[in-house]
Amino acid sequence: MGKKYFTIGMAGHIDHGKTSLTKALTNIDTDRLKEEKERQISIEPGFAPLYEDEDLEVSVIDVPGHERFIRQMIAGVAGIDLVILVVAADEGVMPQTKEHLQILGFLGIEKGIVVISKADRVDEEFIGLVEEEILLELEGTVFEGSPSVLVDSLSLRGMEELKVLIEDELKEITPRGTTGAFRLPIDQAFSVKGQGTVVRGTVYEGSVEEGQQLKILPSGIETRARQIQVHRKQAEKAFAGQRTAINLSGVAKEDAARGQVLVSADSFTVTNVFDASIRTAEGLESAIKQRMPVKCHIGTAEVMGRIVFFDRNELKEDKEEILCQIRLDEEVVTKRGDRFILRRPSPAETIGGGWVIDPHGRKYKFGKHTVELLDKKKQGSPHERISDALRINSSMKPSELAHLTGVDEETVLQVLQEDGFVKIGPNDFAHSETVQNASMEAAGKLGEFHSAFPMRKGILKAELVQSLAATYGKSLVDFTVEKGILDGKWIKEEQWLFSSTFERNIPKSWQKRAGNMLDQLREDGLQVQYLDDYFAKSGIPGDLKPDMIRFLADADKIVPIDGQYYYHADIFNEAVEKLKAGTGGSFDVGVAKDLLGLSRKYIIPLLERLDELKLTVREDNKRIWKK
Repeated sequence: MGKKYFTIGMAGHIDHGKTSLTKALTNIDTDRLKEEKERQISIEPGFAPLYEDEDLEVSVIDVPGHERFIRQMIAGVAGIDLVILVVAADEGVMPQTKEHLQILGFLGIEKGIVVISKADRVDEEFIGLVEEEILLELEGTVFEGSPSVLVDSLSLRGMEELKVLIEDELKEITPRGTTGAFRLPIDQAFSVKGQGTVVRGTVYEGSVEEGQQLKILPSGIETRARQIQVHRKQAEKAFAGQRTAINLSGVAKEDAARGQVLVSADSFTVTNVFDASIRTAEGLESAIKQRMPVKCHIGTAEVMGRIVFFDRNELKEDKEEILCQIRLDEEVVTKRGDRFILRRPSPAETIGGGWVIDPHGRKYKFGKHTVELLDKKKQGSPHERISDALRINSSMKPSELAHLTGVDEETVLQVLQEDGFVKIGPNDFAHSETVQNASMEAAGKLGEFHSAFPMRKGILKAELVQSLAATYGKSLVDFTVEKGILDGKWIKEEQWLFSSTFERNIPKSWQKRAGNMLDQLREDGLQVQYLDDYFAKSGIPGDLKPDMIRFLADADKIVPIDGQYYYHADIFNEAVEKLKAGTGGSFDVGVAKDLLGLSRKYIIPLLERLDELKLTVREDNKRIWKK
C-alpha cells in the first residue's frame, strides 16, 4: 500500500468559525489577504497542512462562507474528499449553511463530520437542545447520520476528539487514483519575482514531477513544471489528493487563471456541450426555463451557458434526476462522472447540480427518444460506454477511454479483450464495426477508382489513406489497408494499391481505336512519327492519352524511346535482335545506322534507350553488349 493523500474542506455559514477552527487544528491562519484581515471574512479559499506521516498526508481547505463568495466556495470544495460542516452553537443552521449543504450534495461528497463550533458561548444546559436542533435540520442531506462533535477554537475544546473523528472517517474513503494522466484544475495563479507564474490547486488525479511537460487546457498552451511545492515545501512529485503549487515555465499569469486545467496528456476532453444528469435545489424562487442562461461551475471553472431539456420546457422542483444537456459559451475540461453546479445569474441562487454523462454532447431532437438515449448512456455498462466512445472516436488509447467514459483503466483493458473491439496498433483500439466500415469504404473507393481509371495500375496507397483519414483517422486506415493486403483482398506493388480481382484494361469503347493505332505504329517500323500524331489520327481523346501510354508500355505493347517517339514493342525487339546479330561484342553509332538504316534523329535516342534498359554499356564512342 502506498501513501494516501486527502484534502478536507471546511464549509458553513459566514462567521461560524471555519477559519478559527482551521487555525486551531493546524496553527495556520488561512486568511492571507489584506481585505480578509480587515473585514475578518474569508474571500478566497485558504489552505493548510493538517497531518502527515509515512502513510498519510491530509490538507485542509477553508472555503468562504459569505453568499457573495459562493463562486470561490465551489472552486474550493471541488476537489475535496471529506467535508467538515461548521455550525455555530449560538446561531444554528443558517441560509448559507443550507446552500453549502446542497452544493456539497450536488458535488457528490459522501463523507462528512458536523462540527458544532463556539460551544463555550452556549450554556451547558442548552448544548443538548442546540445539538439536537442542528442534527434535525441536517436530516435529508448528505450529512444525515454523520458523526458530530462540539468544539471551541479558543479553548481548544473538542480538538483531539475531532482529529480522531477525521482519522476514522478517512479510513473509510478510497484515495484518488495516482496512476494515469495528471489533472489539476487551477484555483489560484500568481507571479513570483524571479520565478514567473505559479499555479495552485488540488490534484484531481494522477501525479506530476519536476521537469514534466504539461499543457494548460482549454487554451492548449504547452509548459513545463519547473518546481513543485506541497504546503510551501519543495517536492519532487505531487499526487492526487494533494494541495500543490507548481511553478510553470514560459507561461503568463493571465494564461493560467482559475478555471484553466493543468494536464499531462492529450486524453482529456475539451468541450462546450455535454450531456448531463441533474437534480434541482430545494426552495427554488422560480422555475428553470428551457434554454435559460445559467452559470455552470465545473472543477474550478465558472462558465455561462444554457440548459436544454428534451422532455419539458420548464422545471420547478423534482426529486428525480433530470436528463438534459448543458451548452456552454466557452470550452471546459471534463470527463464522464465529473460533478458540476448550476446557478441562476439573476437573481443569484443555486438551482441544481449533477454529473457529466457524456462530455461529447451532440444535437438531439426534442422528445422521448432522446431521453431514452440519454438514460441508456447514463445506465450503460463499461462495455456499452466504451463501445459508444469508440463508435464516435474511431480509435483511442485505453487511457483516453478511461478519461472519456469514467471507467478505470484496468477495467477498460479487460473490456477491450472482449468481442467487438480490435487492436489496431501498439496501444490503439477501435470498435470492430468501425474497422468493418472503414474496410468497406476503402474497398468501395478502390472499386470506384478502378472503374474511373481502368488503365491505371491502381490507386496510390497514400491517396487512399488520405481520403479516409479525416473520417477514420490515419492509424485506423493504415491498419485496415494492411489487413486487406494480408487477407489477400488487395495487392500492393511499390506505392500502388489495387484489388486482387482487378485486371487493367482499355475501355471497350476505345479498344478498337487503340488497336488501329498500334497497327499503324507497327506498320511505320522504325521511322515513326510523334506518338501524339498517332493518337490524333486514331481519334483518342487527349485526357485518355497519359493513362493509355502507361498501360501500353506496362503491357509491353510499346517502348518509349524518348518523350516523343515510341516504337511498337515487336519492332523494337526485332531491331535489338538485328543489332546483336550484326555487331558481335561491340559497335559504334555508324555501324548501328548502317544496320538499321536510320538517321541520327532516330538512332541516337534508340541507342540511349538500350543503355537505359541496361542492354548495352557505353564506353567512349562504343557500346558493349551486356551478357
